[in-house]
Amino acid sequence: MYMLEAPFESVESVETRAGYVALVGRPNVGKSSLLNALVGERLSIVTPRAQTTRDRVLGIYTDEEGQIIFVDTPGILSPRYLLQHGMLSAASSAIQESDAILLLLDPTSADPVPGPEVLELLSGRLEDLFIALNKVDLASESQIEALISWSSRELGRDPFLISALEGTGVDLLRDRLLAAMPPSPYLYPPEDLAVQPVRFFVAELIRETIFEECHQEIPYSTAVVIEEFRESTDPILIRAVIYVERESQKGIVVGRGGTLIRKIGVRSREKIEEFVDARIYLDLWVKVLPKWRKRRGALRRLGYPLPPEKE
Repeated sequence: MYMLEAPFESVESVETRAGYVALVGRPNVGKSSLLNALVGERLSIVTPRAQTTRDRVLGIYTDEEGQIIFVDTPGILSPRYLLQHGMLSAASSAIQESDAILLLLDPTSADPVPGPEVLELLSGRLEDLFIALNKVDLASESQIEALISWSSRELGRDPFLISALEGTGVDLLRDRLLAAMPPSPYLYPPEDLAVQPVRFFVAELIRETIFEECHQEIPYSTAVVIEEFRESTDPILIRAVIYVERESQKGIVVGRGGTLIRKIGVRSREKIEEFVDARIYLDLWVKVLPKWRKRRGALRRLGYPLPPEKE
């Protein structure tokens, strides 16, 4: 149901299925881990902290039966500033435009039942809804049974029981989702694993490292932009800018004598080299872009989703 700029036309005569599946749920239920498990490749960044995903990440699974484009969406919550409004808009668009929706629940959470924000977005797509309980390897039997009962009672669906990290139940879930896709040729070449360019994933890996190395509000106040990506050189030259909102935050990210930014650079370089399977030279800069999370022009400049403008 997505409008593709340059759809791939399969030459195969055998009927296949293909479509989009939106992964939705509250923050930190494991959507990004599940995307990686479903695709079999580490595409979406994963940290223990909520609201790591800011935009839709598309991962592609293909086999002889068909193709699924999984859409990892930002965690759904009541937005407090413009960036979060844009994140909610991205999740809402994915729900409306996908062929099926997979609601992911975390039975180990203190409040595992989706809030009204989630249920309101799902209200018009219940016929296309699948539900999965993640982290069943960590949950108690009573936690799982309570959420199964809620799912059946409130949404009329029996959930799949899975563990994205352990891989439990993931293959069965993917098979059922593929069977629900409409008859269609492959939408992308069979060898493709992602839709976004390499630059996008490089920026995400740097941002993941910032989440791992910085504390409190700092990671949420940072954005990463790849200013230069020169593949013709050996090693590949990558110049990236880490934007923060205040001068004090810049000092924290740089660290005393540049210690923290060097650590972020070393760890990011290791991840990026594994991802692109090549040597890289990573040049990191830190700049201040005041209140970028609350300014429409700044969000547009950084490439983040924007909510519709109020009339």
